[in-house]
Amino acid sequence: MQDVIDRAHAWLADDPDAATRAELQGLIDDAENGDNEARAELSDRFAGFLEFGTAGLRGALGAGPNRMNRAVVIRAAAGLAGYLRAARTPVDGVRHRVVIGYDARYGSRAFADDTAAVLTGAGMKALVMPRELPTPLLAFALRHLDADAGVMVTASHNPPQDNGYKVYLGGPDGGSQIVSPTDADITAHIEAVPGVSAVEMAPDGWSEVGADVVEAYLESVAGIVGEDRTGDVTIVHTALHGVGATTTLEALRRAGFADVHTVPEQADPDPDFPTVNFPNPEEPGAVDLAVVLAQDINADIVIANDPDADRCAVALPAPDSTDTWRMLHGDDVGALLGEHLAARGRDGVLANSIVSSRLLGRIAAAHGLKHTETLTGFKWISRVPGLTYGYEEALGYCVAPDLVRDKDGISAAVLVAELAARAKAAGRTLWELLDELAVRHGLHLTDQLSMRVDDLSLITAAMTRLRQAPPDRLAGSLVTAVDDLADGAGELPPTDGMRLLTEDGARVVVRPSGTEPKLKCYLEVIVDVRGTVTAARSIARRRLDMLRADVAASLGL
Repeated sequence: MQDVIDRAHAWLADDPDAATRAELQGLIDDAENGDNEARAELSDRFAGFLEFGTAGLRGALGAGPNRMNRAVVIRAAAGLAGYLRAARTPVDGVRHRVVIGYDARYGSRAFADDTAAVLTGAGMKALVMPRELPTPLLAFALRHLDADAGVMVTASHNPPQDNGYKVYLGGPDGGSQIVSPTDADITAHIEAVPGVSAVEMAPDGWSEVGADVVEAYLESVAGIVGEDRTGDVTIVHTALHGVGATTTLEALRRAGFADVHTVPEQADPDPDFPTVNFPNPEEPGAVDLAVVLAQDINADIVIANDPDADRCAVALPAPDSTDTWRMLHGDDVGALLGEHLAARGRDGVLANSIVSSRLLGRIAAAHGLKHTETLTGFKWISRVPGLTYGYEEALGYCVAPDLVRDKDGISAAVLVAELAARAKAAGRTLWELLDELAVRHGLHLTDQLSMRVDDLSLITAAMTRLRQAPPDRLAGSLVTAVDDLADGAGELPPTDGMRLLTEDGARVVVRPSGTEPKLKCYLEVIVDVRGTVTAARSIARRRLDMLRADVAASLGL
């Protein structure tokens, strides 16, 4: 324990933030006085540095190297600067330029300012977004300004106590998030930083991104709707206490959607997210206030963004009841948008992650378009050559890759509104459009089994069991293929995951989460519609329930 306390004292002397210094000093005092809880907390905070990966940094706020704080961010910014100097020629051949964005979470603005100070001190040109703005605005600004890199300070839909640090690269990477081995290269430069006191930080000298960049984004996003857009639709929007309300509402207005109502309790940024248990539109209860408002005003559709507005969720009146609303699955929205864009004549490649539904591949084939699968995450989807549309089931959609090489919940909201308006004008619903896709391509039903753990070794043990003894049958059907994704699969790079296929077309993908202590299992069954869609859906539901039970038993969690 004394070694941990000694390291904590050394960190304390180097910490530039008075608040985290005071917090850490309190922990040290309690630990030295024999407080076992303080000792355990201190040991966890000094178990190592918060890992910098392809998702950048993400973790709980607090003092110490295994938490998000100014000292960790300053080191990360210095590592990014070192990487850019060593490995990347400036886009203009003269001076690296980095765009920095931030959301409304605790610490976000301070982390952005520290990053600007470090990069400016390193001789680079730092450009800070003009205010708290969604992640897609940062990704757009990076491409629009032809910058060398971008940093977004956000923890997306994580709980209030978290924050994060995402890194994008311009130039040949085209504005996408980093992938391996770039994360390891940046990590090596971070590890070479001896301490905050060794990092040169400029007191000023960075610039603010002009309002014209925000204006360019809004005009571009509004322009993705078809020139022949018809029909009006009543929309309820919620930003879930994030930074997306103003931008999303303005984008919808410019695209011609005037009848938009925001959930007042959730419209303004609030880092405590007081009306939701978890600020993720996928979570039960997150959009309850939006549904109540939608019922009150007889709305046609609910559109929800997560706190940094890179995801988009959709809820509709249930097809069998006007009093009940139901969330669309991310795969449903992904298929609807893919069909919509393909039918509008989009050329190029449709792409989705390997854990998303295979329906998009059938849609692409029907329209004579190419389709590809990627590893999970938009850092991979956005890199698909010739990409015209990409999505992943976790509510992420890239509907305009020439504008934003990442998931963008704002442009997706605009396109969803256009599709809903067209359907309404034709006297149809999005449920009916989904049924038509099922008749044409088979009913694809997906679900997810997630297992959150306190001990990460449980995930490792479960993956080992699955690799060593995969099931022979799932949901009563013979397992015909078992792919260990750690060995790569086809053209996919290696990743920690397993994929199983059955004789009747079911698919299971199991992988550890990249951002949370979870083991995630992605399930899909396909049923041909020979009678009614309702009957096919009932059959698919039974198969999916059996599949879920069998997978849970195989993993032993």
